[in-house]
Amino acid sequence: MMDSKYLTPKQIVEELDKYIIGQYEAKRNVAIALRNRWRRMNVQSDMQGEIVPNNILMIGATGVGKTEIARRLAKIADAPFVKVEASKFTEVGYVGRDVESMVRDLVEQAVNLVKAKKKEEVKEKAAQAVEEIILDALIPPMRQTTIKPTTGFSQGEPSESETPTSDVELNERTRHHFREKIRNGELEDRKIDINIKGTGGSNIGMVGGGMVDEVSMMNLQEMINGMMPKKSRKRKVTVAEARQILLEEEAAKLIDMDEVKEEAIKRAEDAGIIFIDEIDKIASGSKKGGGGPDVSREGVQRDLLPIVEGSTVNTKHGVIKTDHVLFIAAGAFHISKPSDLIPELQGRFPIRVELDNLTKADFIRILKEPRNALTKQYQALFAAEGVDIVFTEDALEEIASTAFAINAEVENIGARRLHTVMSKLLNEFLFDVPDKISANAHIGINAVMVREKLSDLVKNKDLSQFIL
Repeated sequence: MMDSKYLTPKQIVEELDKYIIGQYEAKRNVAIALRNRWRRMNVQSDMQGEIVPNNILMIGATGVGKTEIARRLAKIADAPFVKVEASKFTEVGYVGRDVESMVRDLVEQAVNLVKAKKKEEVKEKAAQAVEEIILDALIPPMRQTTIKPTTGFSQGEPSESETPTSDVELNERTRHHFREKIRNGELEDRKIDINIKGTGGSNIGMVGGGMVDEVSMMNLQEMINGMMPKKSRKRKVTVAEARQILLEEEAAKLIDMDEVKEEAIKRAEDAGIIFIDEIDKIASGSKKGGGGPDVSREGVQRDLLPIVEGSTVNTKHGVIKTDHVLFIAAGAFHISKPSDLIPELQGRFPIRVELDNLTKADFIRILKEPRNALTKQYQALFAAEGVDIVFTEDALEEIASTAFAINAEVENIGARRLHTVMSKLLNEFLFDVPDKISANAHIGINAVMVREKLSDLVKNKDLSQFIL
């Protein structure tokens, strides 16, 4: 999406502000990193290939918005985005998933994005083809078998071909009438028989005791599927369902998959974002020389190095270079420190951002301001049952201070604590709707009610350890 739609750093921060409270420094850094993608694509000289993205390391306790910043950033950029947990790659005695798999996931994501865009472009053409198939299923077309008059017959005499012609005309008129009905949505519930293409073959298991790598496995799978005859089966579905099923099939026929793969790899290379969460879990911690899991942790760091630095990865859609992929890593680092990562990996994340711990004032804002604020989510849930729920200002303050107090006393899990508190506060109402509390009811939540419902949470500290 390298066009004027690309936002300026200020606009990116404004977009992030709609969902994430505070963390201005982190937002600024990711906004600059995102804008730099567009700047690099518009560099005219040979320098374009030399400009590498400045990868970012976000440091902050759990629940302060690290993942949310990265996820929203990818949405703003409309870029291929993959989130992986670094701890997925460490298993004692066995390095978990292959580290390159995150790059393959990124390409897969890019292919889906490009495919969706192309489908949108051929939507109208596909819709016309689908309309014809549905019409043929309702009123099969009649072929016109016109017999040319041979010599010996005068042009004026009625030939044998006249009767079928009138049938053909009748058939055409009926088809035209039904086409109008389909367009007006009058036949949505009518059942019709359609042919649906089945997928060729089923998945194959591992061959050769794990000696075959992931890419070869996928290519083998694709090859076998390509060789299998595509079976089509008849299904009786409504016109509405048929339209949905057939639209996918017809759109797929109109899309050139080679073009999609080419564009997707280009897009993943130039605009892809990989978010590596829990990177502190692969740091070796302060105790050096310890055996066991630490060995595999350092191994994972070394595996990550070439990918973050820039390497070539084979995927089933083609080869991708990771030189210009933006990597954002995040971790709480409350046991280990960023300096516990191997120096080479630290060097690959030149920009470090520390996220602030959330204050009580932040909690109040989190409950009120974001577009997806918890209070708005609960209001939407109750509205689905026709019930209106309102939170007073002092109720929100009480919820925020309760969440803040529990975080301070038990364990600081940031904004996620608000989910616990809100759930405890509103579960009784959610249970009573619609049996005891019927539609059109009004629920008012005030500070007294909050204190009453949440008194157990704050009082019973022994129990609160077991509450998330």
